[in-house]
Amino acid sequence: MEQDSEGDAAMRCVAVIDRALPKGKAANAAAVMALSLGGRQPQLIGEPLVDAGGTAHVGLIPIGIPVLGAPAEDLPRLCAKARAAGIEVVDFPVQGQETTDYGRFRSLVAATAGAELRYLGVMLYGERRKVGRLVGRYRLLANEPAAGQGA
Repeated sequence: MEQDSEGDAAMRCVAVIDRALPKGKAANAAAVMALSLGGRQPQLIGEPLVDAGGTAHVGLIPIGIPVLGAPAEDLPRLCAKARAAGIEVVDFPVQGQETTDYGRFRSLVAATAGAELRYLGVMLYGERRKVGRLVGRYRLLANEPAAGQGA
């Protein structure tokens, strides 16, 4: 998607997902993080889209969100580096897919030391160059081989 303004062009939003996750769980992680980021950054929602018949459709993020795959062990380091660089981070701890009860999810995270948290994915939003430096080594998740298959 093209950027409308100089401000949009200077920012980047990227999801980095554990590449070993099954597609459904990876899609869930990306969706949950995107909804959370959208709640924190409502300016990311674009103007409504209007089709030729005049029907309005909800606006989407005009800067797009590439979904990249990374080894699970990279995600805690990526979170820490992004936070240190002043990039906004939405992380999805593994406990989020161990229960459908949000209170239980919160309890599981609260019982885990921060340094021990493991993630299904992280979403980064910040200055384009800073985000690019952190995620440049990762490929689109769609290009990752399925678990148990060679490259």
